[in-house]
Amino acid sequence: MLIESLLLSAILFAVGVAGVLLRRNAIVMFMCIELMLNAVNLFLVAVSRYAGIEGQVFVIFVMTVAAAEAAVGLAIIISIFRHYESVDVRNFRLLRW
Repeated sequence: MLIESLLLSAILFAVGVAGVLLRRNAIVMFMCIELMLNAVNLFLVAVSRYAGIEGQVFVIFVMTVAAAEAAVGLAIIISIFRHYESVDVRNFRLLRW
């Protein structure tokens, strides 16, 4: 059971990384980041069964950070969409150095 959970977690994380690196739509990139956070949560829950309850405590923290990131990230995406009328990251350089 542990190996299957870890494998699924690794696959989900790899799909999330590929989505962030290959896609140029800000909403899709945002969803891929959320997918990576969920993969980490799955990993922590799977490992906490054998290593102790601390993994589940970290899941609560990751979920809290994900909720805050969702609120701030969506607000930024909506603001950019209102200004540029597109969510394609190639069209704006507002948040770059």
